[in-house]
Amino acid sequence: MGAEQDFETRAADIAGEDVIAPLPRITLQAFCETPGVAATMQAAIADRRMDKAHARVQMGGPAAAVEAFRSAPTPNIIVLETVSDPVVLISHLDALSESCDAGTKVVIIGHVNDVQLYRDLIRRGVSEYLIAPLGTLDVLRTLSELYVAPSARNLGRIIAVMGAKGGVGASTVAHNVAWAIARNLDASTVIVDLDIAFGTAGLDFNQDPPQGIAEAVFAPERLDSNMLDRLLSRCSDNLALLAAPAMLDRTLDLQEEAFEQLFDLLRQSVPCVVLDVPHIWSGWVKRTMISADEIVVVAGPELASLRNAKNLIDLARAHRPNDSGARLVLNQVGMPKRPEIDAAEFAKALGVEVLTSIPFDAQLFGTAANNGQMIAEVQANGKVSEAFVQIASALTGRGEAKRSKRSLFEPLVAKLKRRKA
Repeated sequence: MGAEQDFETRAADIAGEDVIAPLPRITLQAFCETPGVAATMQAAIADRRMDKAHARVQMGGPAAAVEAFRSAPTPNIIVLETVSDPVVLISHLDALSESCDAGTKVVIIGHVNDVQLYRDLIRRGVSEYLIAPLGTLDVLRTLSELYVAPSARNLGRIIAVMGAKGGVGASTVAHNVAWAIARNLDASTVIVDLDIAFGTAGLDFNQDPPQGIAEAVFAPERLDSNMLDRLLSRCSDNLALLAAPAMLDRTLDLQEEAFEQLFDLLRQSVPCVVLDVPHIWSGWVKRTMISADEIVVVAGPELASLRNAKNLIDLARAHRPNDSGARLVLNQVGMPKRPEIDAAEFAKALGVEVLTSIPFDAQLFGTAANNGQMIAEVQANGKVSEAFVQIASALTGRGEAKRSKRSLFEPLVAKLKRRKA
């Protein structure tokens, strides 16, 4: 099996559902005729996957589109809803074609399942014909597929892990979940340490790479797939690390879009990307959380974690109406002599289920941290190791898999070996 096929198979397994690719920086105008379709289009353009697109929805249908573009340039995509007779629609499309710029794509939303009409539209260069009523994800999937090449549609899944407060062990959870996805679920994974100044992923994996995420963020003009290969440090057959330098030689007042290019490249490279998000709040952190495919909030069983976790989960609900909600993991449960909020009460207050509760074990976690090991390397069959596998399975939609003899990182390994030779 070729590397490309291998990636597509694994990506499809990991997703458990379609991963709709974000749209590039395009312009879109929709001309609707019914309130229902207009509402669906408004919901679609408000989705996180349309974040880069400049879109507008207005009423009037094909007739309004013809008038609007008589003397104005056409956008990258025109979406037209029609309730007219097919003959009237075709006449409007013929008139629109006279002013359409080269490269403009047209999507028709109709209310009749008419094969002959569909054929006529395709012959005239219409990109897609959708039948109302339709859901927001149907619209997003159609628009995305207009711009995403077939070979790139099985995108990797991005999982963002963040602590509800400092010191709850979110980084430890992120690193061990990434390890479980790579080792137990046999999915090639990259762990990305976004805490550039104080990140601990290098320590936890006993790695000290000379380069890492700083080179990707502070020199975006040089970043491409080859450079990304050089920046990744391999931790195991299926796991690679993009480490943080953990140095204070520069401040980190990053732009909102600072990590966009990196995340896009990672999506195209591996089926699973785990982001270790630092406990800070800035434009880029908010953007990272909202744009991830899965959000994991790690909290301790106490009041400050409850308040902050509620804020994060409510934010995810508000900004990601078409995605699954944020997952909640309780960590450090059962710490001696500490009063704790019961998991059931915690879940009830937040309106979500607790994905899993990880017991407090100072000896186990301390030994792993000091040795630069994962929990499964110190205690392979314990309850804590099982908890990380449970989280990994829930986030990827997969059960435990047999180890594959072949790793997706083999091309990278070969390239590194040739370079050293």
